[in-house]
Amino acid sequence: MVAQKKMSPIVKWTLILLGLISVILNIALICLSSSKAPRCSVQPRRLPPGAEHDERSRVFADLSREEYIQVRDYMIRIKGLDVTNDAFAEPSRNFLFVIDLSLPRKADALGYLDGKGARPAREATAVVFHGTTGHIKEYVVGPLPNPTYHKDVTVERYGRELHINARTVTIGEYRLLFKMLQAKVFSKLGKLLKESFDVGQGKTLNAFEQMPRGVRSGDRKTWVSFFRDRSGMYINPVGFEVLVDHGSVNASQWRVERLLYNGQYFDSVEDLRRQYEAGTVRKIVYKETPDYGSLKPRHRPLQLGPQQYYAQGKRFSVRNNHVLYLDWSFAFGLSSLTGMRAFDIRFRGERIAYELSVQEAMSVYGSVTPGMILTKFLDSSIGIGRFAHELTRGVDCPYDATYVTTHRYVDVSEPVRFRNSICVFEHNTGQPLRRHFSDFFSNSYGGMVNSALVFRTITAIGNYDYMWDFIFYQSGSVEAKVHATGYISSSYMMEGALKFGNQVAENVLGNIHTHFINFKVDLDVLGVKNVFTTKDMEYVNMSMPWMPEHHAMIPTLVEKQLKTEKEAALRHGTKTPRYLHIASDKTNRWGHQRSYRLQVISFAGDHLPESEAEEKSMSWARYKVAITKHKDSEKTSSSLYSQNDVWSPAVDFSKYIEDNESIDNEDLVAWVTTGFLHIPHAEDIPNTVTVGNGGGVILRPHNYFDEDPSIHSPDSVYISPGSEQSCHDNRMACFAQETCSPALEPFTYHGFEGVMKFD
Repeated sequence: MVAQKKMSPIVKWTLILLGLISVILNIALICLSSSKAPRCSVQPRRLPPGAEHDERSRVFADLSREEYIQVRDYMIRIKGLDVTNDAFAEPSRNFLFVIDLSLPRKADALGYLDGKGARPAREATAVVFHGTTGHIKEYVVGPLPNPTYHKDVTVERYGRELHINARTVTIGEYRLLFKMLQAKVFSKLGKLLKESFDVGQGKTLNAFEQMPRGVRSGDRKTWVSFFRDRSGMYINPVGFEVLVDHGSVNASQWRVERLLYNGQYFDSVEDLRRQYEAGTVRKIVYKETPDYGSLKPRHRPLQLGPQQYYAQGKRFSVRNNHVLYLDWSFAFGLSSLTGMRAFDIRFRGERIAYELSVQEAMSVYGSVTPGMILTKFLDSSIGIGRFAHELTRGVDCPYDATYVTTHRYVDVSEPVRFRNSICVFEHNTGQPLRRHFSDFFSNSYGGMVNSALVFRTITAIGNYDYMWDFIFYQSGSVEAKVHATGYISSSYMMEGALKFGNQVAENVLGNIHTHFINFKVDLDVLGVKNVFTTKDMEYVNMSMPWMPEHHAMIPTLVEKQLKTEKEAALRHGTKTPRYLHIASDKTNRWGHQRSYRLQVISFAGDHLPESEAEEKSMSWARYKVAITKHKDSEKTSSSLYSQNDVWSPAVDFSKYIEDNESIDNEDLVAWVTTGFLHIPHAEDIPNTVTVGNGGGVILRPHNYFDEDPSIHSPDSVYISPGSEQSCHDNRMACFAQETCSPALEPFTYHGFEGVMKFD
């Protein structure tokens, strides 16, 4: 047996020393971790005393998945309609394209909300493209749940039947178009496509069609432009466009009418192929270019930017489709066609607005290429709310926002779930709502942080992403605004192209275009009987009371009431009064009419001239603000059918003005148009930023209160000499002691679940 060696004293003391160091480090780490802010406990939402969610708000709630299925199945069962829900249905069939909530009559809804009437029947609108008869029909289906009746309301809503060519292009029609292009174009131009665009061996081109589809009512002729199949395809044009006539519901009758290749037009595919092979055309020679459209970071992120969280719990609550926030409450919805909307908006229990909603987003483009020459996009015809996909936590909305999942039924076989497609959060804007530091005679500081509630969704409609916000301020103001981002539309550089934009990449023109956005603002100021008034200023030459011989130009107040719809249709480009008011006949303590002001923020370009036939479909954009008498028959300023029959639109907003009804002491609706002119530039590559690219309208109380209502907010801070450390009137003084770290949900993302699928 070998005898154990004794441990040397040096090793022994080394181990003891290491042990002591380990103990000391552990104690230090424990001390450090204990000094960190504790994690926030889950706290109840802090709502004002007596604030409760109102179940009556569900009269405006979007259809549930179950309700969509019930309406779909009911429509399929109706004998004689022969309706299909096959998402790949050919145009010659009767396809159930969209199901959406059918809003109740306003009087019925108000009666129910105010406890004076029964709950209106819950109904849906079902849109069927009747390929067998060549018409589009809208049906009201109800009651929900478990519908038992349907009614064709097409003529009632639009005053006429709707031709089948006014329909939106469906996924089924797109599949047939792609198949036709492959068979009649790509398969016959193999050499050209390979040499010019490197098409082949798994490499292809992507199609992006321009609108409107033709030049007269009944046309369905589309210029299809082709782009490289890579990141940000919209800024990778190749100089190849094809005009397709797909007016027949029978795809076998579709044909290629013309082609554009490198600035030259050809009457047929055979003509292009023959001239290309004969060398009589200016050829495009393929050249690999950088992937300048990619949004992947060029550098690895090293740290997070500033984040926000709720140190003492959320001060708002979302239940079903109802939101409570401090003095505010409102119901909400997300229309598949028009997008975000809020109803029954109340401040301190008083209804401020019955409806605040997005109506339309329109762009008019300039270009030298055929597709972009014609392009005038009307997004509700594709579906604004339809493309509200999942919002990315911590980027699209604050990480700890409250997220709402929605369901939609547009151009599908069954309802599609869009997780986290709405977010609600309270936001510190980073600036005070009001403040004053008193430096003369007495010293004090009074201020209040501008914390507001944001209700948001973002819709990615083709190349553009629109961020829609309704913002509720503690001063009693509401703001509806939009910001644009995403990719610009572009065209291939040709002779004369620089008259229509700026070059932004090799052979790529960023095309000049307008953005016009229309909001519906149905204000009910202390009831539904209101007037429209304006205020502005003018200089008046006045003599001085104490010195009559001396005169001076003095700004004075000019007030006016506009009493008819034509008077109150305030056109772009004309001098518009700077203060626009929806006012009641009631007065505040100081004898002034209690009102809400419409303050429009816009940098819009010029509206399309009214001499253009297409202008009728976007006639709402003539007006910065237009005031009309409320009618249930005038629900929207545009329609699903405007894009594909711009020459004879189902809804011509100008007709709302033409009857020139009285707006004196009536239920008034304001239609507000905002927007911006976009001249693309190098910094739009790869992506247009939101900064400076937006507009909106602020609804501001004007003599509605006797004083600023935010003075009652618990967010107010007041500091006087000697009270600098007191928490009594300044919660910020205790913030460091009360601060905790947030307990956050894990990051998830499911945004690709609802994308369009062509196979």
